[in-house]
Amino acid sequence: MNAKQSFLFAAMAALPLAIASANVQAQSYEMVIATQLPEDMSNNEIYPALVHFKNLVEARTDGDLEVTIFGGGQLGSEVENGSEVQAGRTLQSTIMSAGAMSSFYGDYQVVTAPFLFTSWRQAWTFFDSEWFADFMSGTVEEANMRYLGTFDDGGGFVAFTNNVHLIETLEDLEGLNIRTEENPAHVAIMRSLGASATPLPWGELITALETGLADGQFNAPVLNTTFNFDAVTDYTTLTGHVYNSAPWMVSESWYQTLPESHQQALISSAREAIQLSHGMSGALATASWVESCERFEDCYLMPDAERERMAEIARPAWQTWIVDDFGMDGARVQGLLDEVEQVGQQLANDDMRIYGQ
Repeated sequence: MNAKQSFLFAAMAALPLAIASANVQAQSYEMVIATQLPEDMSNNEIYPALVHFKNLVEARTDGDLEVTIFGGGQLGSEVENGSEVQAGRTLQSTIMSAGAMSSFYGDYQVVTAPFLFTSWRQAWTFFDSEWFADFMSGTVEEANMRYLGTFDDGGGFVAFTNNVHLIETLEDLEGLNIRTEENPAHVAIMRSLGASATPLPWGELITALETGLADGQFNAPVLNTTFNFDAVTDYTTLTGHVYNSAPWMVSESWYQTLPESHQQALISSAREAIQLSHGMSGALATASWVESCERFEDCYLMPDAERERMAEIARPAWQTWIVDDFGMDGARVQGLLDEVEQVGQQLANDDMRIYGQ
């Protein structure tokens, strides 16, 4: 073997090691994200947003921060995922429902307030605000998790379905037995409106409706059609009395191991992913409501005047519960309610100032 051949042989032998070294450098950091939503690009707004996030982060870090997404509850329940994210070793990020989030950060329970929002724009503007980011900053100390933003959970606003009659007024709720999540806030709201409340886990819901254990339930229209509630209930009413949300969290201890440039890429990409999800959420919810009116025996879109009438009863009852029973500071609760109101008023004022003059 001559000198030239020896050099080529040595270079080829070293090539696999060079490639392996490059691969290690290309994946210095890994971010595993868990969600309960299916890995589907068309039936929910969260998974497509996470895919967009993955693409942005990996491009902005030149592959140095690799993002892996596990949907459909593959990595366990919401609470199990939250506990893993706190540790930050095998799971770095997750999206949780309001109930699960409240088990890690009790103050999140305040977003269960009935009739909190009157529009998606108001909800999105509020959840995307600096005020709410500051409200959520306590998760770092209390739960070792950093708040990235809030997704809608199934489209946000909920609709009743039931077997007895169409709900058109407050009085139509009187005496109905409504299944709720195992969330005392939802129980307090239903009771204040004259209905009975039966808290049940998700897995028992269909059987409860089939057997008459519950007369009805409420979920976002996306879930009502996806899970075929029209097969076990006849009537549906879009009241929007609860706005389901899903905060996106990342392990604080893991986040602090990232270079500043990677932190910037993660935060900026998360904010864009949240914005992408908003439009998809509204579109899916609207399409599902139209589908509900085709599939249920009868449907009803509750007008604002009747919603406000219900709110005047439900809000004080809920506020008493969250302060006296749940133990949340009354000033903090009122501060959030006032901020939501201010956001809605500012949007209305800006609309007329910019487009209405």
